Amino acid sequence: MTPLPLEGKIKSVDDLAADLDALRAQGKRVVQCHGVFDLLHPGHIRHFEAARAEGDVLVVTVTPDRFVNKGPGRPVFNQRLRAESIAALQSVDYVAIDEWPTAVEAIRRLKPAVYVKGSDYADAGDDLTGKIVEERQAVEAHGGRIHFTAEITFSSSGLLNVHFDVYPEEAQSFLREFRQRHSAEEVIGLLRDLKGLRVLVIGDAIIDEYHYVQSLGKSPKELLVTTRFLREEQFAGGILACANHVAGFCDRVDLVTCLGTQDSREEFIRSHLKGNVSPTFFYREDTGTVVKRRYVEQAFLSKMFEVSFLDDTDLPEPVGREVERHVARVASGYDLVLVADYGHGFLGRDLIRLLASGARYLAINAQTNSANAGYNLVTKYPRADYVCIDEPEVRLAAQDRRTDLEQIMRVLAKDLTCRRISITQGHKGCIAYAEDEGFHHVPVLSREIVDRIGAGDAYLSVTAPCAAAGYPADVIGFIGNAVGALAVRIIGNRTPVEPVPLFKFITALLK
Repeated sequence: MTPLPLEGKIKSVDDLAADLDALRAQGKRVVQCHGVFDLLHPGHIRHFEAARAEGDVLVVTVTPDRFVNKGPGRPVFNQRLRAESIAALQSVDYVAIDEWPTAVEAIRRLKPAVYVKGSDYADAGDDLTGKIVEERQAVEAHGGRIHFTAEITFSSSGLLNVHFDVYPEEAQSFLREFRQRHSAEEVIGLLRDLKGLRVLVIGDAIIDEYHYVQSLGKSPKELLVTTRFLREEQFAGGILACANHVAGFCDRVDLVTCLGTQDSREEFIRSHLKGNVSPTFFYREDTGTVVKRRYVEQAFLSKMFEVSFLDDTDLPEPVGREVERHVARVASGYDLVLVADYGHGFLGRDLIRLLASGARYLAINAQTNSANAGYNLVTKYPRADYVCIDEPEVRLAAQDRRTDLEQIMRVLAKDLTCRRISITQGHKGCIAYAEDEGFHHVPVLSREIVDRIGAGDAYLSVTAPCAAAGYPADVIGFIGNAVGALAVRIIGNRTPVEPVPLFKFITALLK
């Protein structure tokens, strides 16, 4: 086949499908490769040449930017640049930027006789996404076959980590040292081992609403900003979000929370919990379920103000006693009891004492927010095994703004007989502490922020099972910051942090 000029090589998937039909009618054998190809290197070139030898026409489909799940900072090169780099190779006849998260739909439309992957995909068990099986089925469905090349391999992620400033400078330094102690395979293996943990999550249910608006400027008659309503979106927040995060990593997750019957939102809540989350709802008749409505300027996702619909008084006594009886009966049956306490009235003193005495392993976050500032301190818990809060919260609990944070953490660990603590520090990262290991300072792994809402809950929800499993403190801090880096790219609690994107990010970080 006569090589095409560069601009003629890059096509849409549908246009390419039509061209390939014509080439097959001429007896040509079509071969397809697929990938991100963020940094084109000699391994890729060898791979394409080996693939070209399997047929007459080589097409390469490229993962679009929005589906590159390698974490913040990736891809380094946008989809057009990646496509142009591949199209410049003589061995490649056509390039198409895929329109879907995986290659499956492109395979169905392009119908290659041979679909070619590198040798690292030969064992389906090594594929983090699990998609190689679906890709094989898509190829074989139209009579094609899959072929694995055995050429020299390099890691784009590894090369980018060494030669490009993909991550913040302090993160680069930390990662170089962390890689000497831990591999991606080890960390991912530890996360996969969490599946068997039995987890109870307990805390306040919150519905987060985002009302997206367009600013119209100041009203000519009043001292206020006028906005035009555009649309709204609802998320399962608070303990509901925590349950969904945990459920990606642990197979059995039970949820205990309270809804208000005056506006329960129960149907929405049930439909937005993962399938392996089993909820037990209690109900109070004097109010509705907590709703936090935020008005957000859509263009830049700037939050303008919030209206909270909540009654943060303690539960009515009959409801409180019902919750306590349930918790007293079941708490000891879990490997981990995770408490997310937002200070909205669900977790009263008696229930807290029950949790402290009855849980085999107790992980706590007691959050300070605008509704409870100064009144919802972690020190109201008489005991914990793992505490995960941010720096302002631990300083408020200690009534100490200036003492070295490590010293405050030691005192907190002693007061709560707590063996493990994580303190998140926003743009400074986190400090992970274990009684038998000391302190580990982990920097932020990305400065790309879309929305901070829910990032702390995500950190707590994934690190708490790790703490319960007894993992090293530096690993817990690393996992927590990786989770946080992914969480701040999610709007609100639209989706939980899922295992596969986290595994791929960890792999990219530790190459």
